[in-house]
Amino acid sequence: METATSTPDKSFASAWFAVVAVATGIFSLVTTEILPIGLLTSISVSLGVSDGMTGLAVTMPGAVAAVSAPLVTMAAGTMNRRHLLCLLMTLLLVANVVSALATSFVMLLAARVLVGVCIGGFWAVAAGLGVRLVDERFVGRATAIIFGGVAVASVVGVPAGTLVGDLFSWRVALAALAALNATVFVALVCFLPPLPANQRITLSSLFLPFRIAGVRVALLATLLVVAGHFTAFTFVRPFLEQVTNNVGNTMGALLLLFGVCGVVGNFLAGSWASRSSNRTLLAIVAVMALTMLGMPLIGVSLSGAAVMLALWGLAYGGLAVTLQTHILQTAPHTTEAATALFVAIFNLSIALGSLLGGRTVDVLTSSGVMTLGGCLALSMLVMPWLLRAKQEHFLNHFYR
Repeated sequence: METATSTPDKSFASAWFAVVAVATGIFSLVTTEILPIGLLTSISVSLGVSDGMTGLAVTMPGAVAAVSAPLVTMAAGTMNRRHLLCLLMTLLLVANVVSALATSFVMLLAARVLVGVCIGGFWAVAAGLGVRLVDERFVGRATAIIFGGVAVASVVGVPAGTLVGDLFSWRVALAALAALNATVFVALVCFLPPLPANQRITLSSLFLPFRIAGVRVALLATLLVVAGHFTAFTFVRPFLEQVTNNVGNTMGALLLLFGVCGVVGNFLAGSWASRSSNRTLLAIVAVMALTMLGMPLIGVSLSGAAVMLALWGLAYGGLAVTLQTHILQTAPHTTEAATALFVAIFNLSIALGSLLGGRTVDVLTSSGVMTLGGCLALSMLVMPWLLRAKQEHFLNHFYR
């Protein structure tokens, strides 16, 4: 009797430990990708490059991840997914160590290319593991936890890393990430069961989700809104330093406020999106557009910047989970391929946004990137009026 009951209990616990290990891996990957946002000024000063040039540290892994997400999924073939994830986490550890020790910006960018390969491959493979790790009754919860690593990384990883960078240095912050990678590697080895490949994704099957209108809407929203967010947020620190009055030593606290509100937004949106992903997405896009457009006006004062960042974080924190829920609801039979496309476009949008913001901040001002980012997000709301009448069916369910 004891053996019969203890074994399932142990198996149940091990399954959820595996889910948490994968989610923590996603957290460490995405935090590694976007942490330079919070360390932008210190990196640029240390390596002797402009803020706009330093933005390439975000652009590079995003661009590489956009390509590696589908390519690693296809190239992995029959490789055991447990071995693949452990290999990618090891490579990420090496990349973060090299980044922390970088003596030139070129050396840093080379390490960030490797980061991009790891991000795209790990995220694309890990996204569909919920169904293989837990009982069918808990697949939805497991998938939400795994994707929660993305949201928490976006809204907590940057503020926490920025705080470490402010207290010590940007190199210490990246070294801390390497230590986290090592911890995740141990967790993956200990808790992930053997995961033999059970399907092969080809180029033809990869693009099947494009036939579904709901998936196309989600991917277009990802492209415009995520690009808009990173156009502005990549340079939020220079904006606060140059435009907002009396920032002083409150920089870390302001970004931490953004993170805390983002975590709240993630849970709220997760609940609302399960009932109506369309309306939840519409509300999120509207709030993000208005806060970015309002930053140059309201963000001049410290209190105004705090309010704008709180609302911005609340909205952005719910973006990823809402988009993923929308994809799951509209493409239940092609989830893996649709998720691979979502990962690719999400990371491509990070790269495009940070690149566009970098060029804008060098030519114009940090206020200009806020306005540009808001306009990109706003374009998603007015898209039906920009399309010809015969094309409006493409987005009509977005407003249901």
